[in-house]
Amino acid sequence: MKIAIIGTGNVGGSLASKWAVAGHIIHLGVQDLSSFKGKDLLQNPKTSVHLVKEAVALSELILLATPATAAVEVAKSLGDTTGKVIIDSMNIVMGRGPAGFKTTAEAILANTQTRDVVKCFNTTGFNNMKNPRYGDIDLDMFVAGDSEKGKAAAIQLAKDAGFGECYSIGGNDKFELMEQFAWFWINLAMVQGQGREIGFKLLKR
Repeated sequence: MKIAIIGTGNVGGSLASKWAVAGHIIHLGVQDLSSFKGKDLLQNPKTSVHLVKEAVALSELILLATPATAAVEVAKSLGDTTGKVIIDSMNIVMGRGPAGFKTTAEAILANTQTRDVVKCFNTTGFNNMKNPRYGDIDLDMFVAGDSEKGKAAAIQLAKDAGFGECYSIGGNDKFELMEQFAWFWINLAMVQGQGREIGFKLLKR
């Protein structure tokens, strides 16, 4: 899969590294080719760096991993996204997000051409994206969105990143629930003092 990653910090960088190792072609989309986070990602020959619109044009799927406050600006900077899948990994935390929107995914849908927007890779810390294995158990990931095409891609990419399963929790109406789930992890890890080395696994009986 050809993937544009917009936001090459902790989350974007961690997933870029895992997906390149899994064999995907990674196009880092940045504003300044001479100065950007994640230059070490270019050590993998499957990873290259481009200006944002070029990275998007070269790719079939886009991961957005920028601060939530920039969601509208970033969505508008992508260029033509017709027919492309966008995975939103951002969260509005403590009210810091795009003005006028309850979730970042809604802001993306309002400011891009594609309808294939899903929310995934937002419910745990970047440390768990680097290494989702706890003993002999692989953490699970979750995805929401109306787009079946988008959800199928996210599920495959979650498994390619090492997660055990990736469960759909519903459509676009569950975007807000996904962000609340992210805050649940943040609350446990940071506010309640459990630390970042925690994660979620769906058990069945």
